[in-house]
Amino acid sequence: MDWSIPRSSAGVLVLLGLARDAGLSDEQTLAGTGLDVDVVTRPDSEVQLRQELVVVGNLVDVLGDRTGVGVRAGARYQLTTYGIFGFALISSPTLRSAVEVGLRYFDLAFAFSRIEPRDVDDRFELVFTAPDVPAAVRRFVVERDLAAVRTIARDLVADADRPLEIQFAFDEPDHIEPYIEVFDARPVFGGDETLLRLPREVIDEPLPRADAQAAAFAQAQCRDLLRTRAARSGLAARVQDLLTTDPAKPPTADEAARALAMSTRTLRHRLAAEGSSYRGLLQEMRSRLAEEMLVSGRLTVTETAQRLGYVEVSSFSQAFHRWHGCGPAEYVRRRTGR
Repeated sequence: MDWSIPRSSAGVLVLLGLARDAGLSDEQTLAGTGLDVDVVTRPDSEVQLRQELVVVGNLVDVLGDRTGVGVRAGARYQLTTYGIFGFALISSPTLRSAVEVGLRYFDLAFAFSRIEPRDVDDRFELVFTAPDVPAAVRRFVVERDLAAVRTIARDLVADADRPLEIQFAFDEPDHIEPYIEVFDARPVFGGDETLLRLPREVIDEPLPRADAQAAAFAQAQCRDLLRTRAARSGLAARVQDLLTTDPAKPPTADEAARALAMSTRTLRHRLAAEGSSYRGLLQEMRSRLAEEMLVSGRLTVTETAQRLGYVEVSSFSQAFHRWHGCGPAEYVRRRTGR
């Protein structure tokens, strides 16, 4: 997840609806975000991730995190909430391919969790962690994101009776009823990990609304939307220009600060104020250029690694896997069929 990429305000609107039902005013829910309810209700409105996280913090401060409020929030994220991203999911050929699309365009979702797919024997699992969010809101975030995925899966397969297991690494909440209502089963609490588990054969069954042409169109729209949202302004744009001048030998943070006539400390503080960081911009540049170089077919994996300043191809491959959830060769095969 790239914290510098804004997201649709639709996620904040979902939280506003939940807060209103709990008796909170819009002013209470949006306190400290700099957001106005008239702005976030516009169809094209976007918010920064840190603004949405403040909204989450306001909810948890009032409602607590052991009341099932996280799963109740996640149940409100219907497939239509996600716009073109949701259309890309529903037109995918199988549930597994929908998971792959979801992770590929993860920055178009509303999650704060890290979600890792895993095949274990005859089961398929999605593991949820949230190391990047404050501990005070971590339970809410993970519970909301897992419940949202469960809600999406129900919409995708159009079958609420599919076998499903839910496990939380958190202790049992004060009230279990919201969890049973959302998941149609009693989750296990106090586990080693937080995960959603289902039989492997389910993940590879055809989806009822699969459409190859619609899926290709929707994914192209997702790519365009991500590129638009990732477009930079302010200091971050100037740093990106410095980084892309010579991707094989990008400047260090100290060198970039000198080129921009400021101290390194000032550079870091100003980037943080824009919701960014020097390291994040560097990784984003490498991720974007790697994708463009490989998918175009002009460069091999080795040549791409060299163009981006990697001495060892293995180091580049490991980095690419962190960015895209798979290795370079597999990524190209998925995108192009080569």
